[in-house]
Amino acid sequence: MLKRALVSFVALLMFAGCASMDKGPPPLPDPKSQMAALEMRIAILVEEQRQRMNPKAKKLAIDPALTTIARARAADMAAKDYLAHTAPDGATSASLLMKQDANWQGLLGENLAAQHYTRQSGVVVNDFAKRFLDEWMKSTPHRENMAFANYDHAGVGTAVNGDTVYVALLFSTDLGLPPPKPEGPAMTAMPFESPGAASKETLPPAPAPLRLRGATGAR
Repeated sequence: MLKRALVSFVALLMFAGCASMDKGPPPLPDPKSQMAALEMRIAILVEEQRQRMNPKAKKLAIDPALTTIARARAADMAAKDYLAHTAPDGATSASLLMKQDANWQGLLGENLAAQHYTRQSGVVVNDFAKRFLDEWMKSTPHRENMAFANYDHAGVGTAVNGDTVYVALLFSTDLGLPPPKPEGPAMTAMPFESPGAASKETLPPAPAPLRLRGATGAR
């Protein structure tokens, strides 16, 4: 009787072990739940790289208004599956900023990028943030945006669709100009490509957005 009970107990343990093995690895986090952490990591890496490139650069303060606009831009790109400085409806970060504050005066810079992922690999926050930074560093206009000394505000927005993470990184600086006269129009926010762009009458186009395949590849 005791022997039969012992055999049954061992069998029960084996069954429990098999059931445990059948569970497999824990599921990966939902990429959407990682966007806030990704934004923070991108902001940290950009500030660190900025200080290495230009020790005289002003410290970047994360600006709630710019963050809201950056998130809106990233969300729009994710929802409509495009990567461009101008949305299909004509909206830009500059127009969103002016809609939010018609009297704003300053320079506005924007770095955009998108990176694919697979369900099997998920989104590894630090890896994705470093890959975004590495690609921006390979592009002169994007790199100059990050290094321009007078920028002192920034905002990062990220969003995800089925297989792609979109990011909008915004920089701005107050020119210290007097407010516009009541009867005159407000100054238009100026998209800014490089340090020399502020002195040019006709600003060059913003740096081309970057689309990364990522380490895992995708469509």
